[in-house]
Amino acid sequence: MIDQLLDLVERIQIQPTALLDIGLTALLIYGLFSLIQGTRAVRLVVGAILLLVVYVAAQALELRLLSGIMETGAVVGLLALVVIFQPELRRALERIGRVGSLGWVFGNAHQRDSQRVPAVLARTAVTLAAGRIGALIVVERETGLQDTAEAGVMVHADLSPELLHSIFTPHAALHDGAVIVRGERIVAAGVVLPLSETSVHRERFGTRHRAAIGITEQTDALAIVVSEESGSVSLVERGRILRNMDEERLRNALTALLRSTDGLGRAAVSRAVGRGSWDRGSRLRRLRSRRAAAARIAGEAGSGGQSAGGPAGTPRPTAASPASGGPASHLE
Repeated sequence: MIDQLLDLVERIQIQPTALLDIGLTALLIYGLFSLIQGTRAVRLVVGAILLLVVYVAAQALELRLLSGIMETGAVVGLLALVVIFQPELRRALERIGRVGSLGWVFGNAHQRDSQRVPAVLARTAVTLAAGRIGALIVVERETGLQDTAEAGVMVHADLSPELLHSIFTPHAALHDGAVIVRGERIVAAGVVLPLSETSVHRERFGTRHRAAIGITEQTDALAIVVSEESGSVSLVERGRILRNMDEERLRNALTALLRSTDGLGRAAVSRAVGRGSWDRGSRLRRLRSRRAAAARIAGEAGSGGQSAGGPAGTPRPTAASPASGGPASHLE
């Protein structure tokens, strides 16, 4: 038995170039995985693998019609993916193109080492919330926000609580816009951000929260929202919201997310804050379910006759609906 193993080892000849090839391939796979982890592209990769399995099976079984359809659809699909996943592709190319020692794999060392930025932002957000002063602060990570910043007023000043307070003072010229922070500097203020157009977001959140969701859906930036109506502080990352943050939890969450730019931020924040949950899919589904149940109840209540406001079963606008000018239409 031992002789057979020794004979097998002697037959296997691994060249140095083969080891280099294996190492570079493993590094490439790890880098690509770190780029797509935590994005919509993960599901895309899973779907592509399943389609590849189906295609291989069709080729093996000589299913020519199915194989032809899949080959034709692959060309059209590649073009469609470039359009659909344009934000993810741009983010990946920006990270790969960054200058530094494998910075696209291991992240931004400057942001990881900084402890001052999370402390200043957390303290400022809580102070603004105590005074019911609305604010929207966007923290740049790997994806550059220069084009977005240039749409506002360029500041180029050191980050400080005093400057942030002066920018978000009620009735100030830059109060309603967003502030963009890059490293330990305030790059711009009064910036208009893209709004999330998801129907549930339009009905549930005000302009500031929708702007925070919109910019974090399109880039890997972080957004801190201070509501002037409720005095609450929220943290938004990749379109997910962590609400009702105090200073310590916000500081810990920012520190974890600035250290983790590879899609692992959600788990890092869960460990850092210890409680709280990202407000996204499950809560939105529960909200839709509650609204559907309320609509059914209203329809059943009005089915016995005509209501004063219109046909039976037609639910009336509520105070929170955008049509009534309720809280959802306010700047929050």
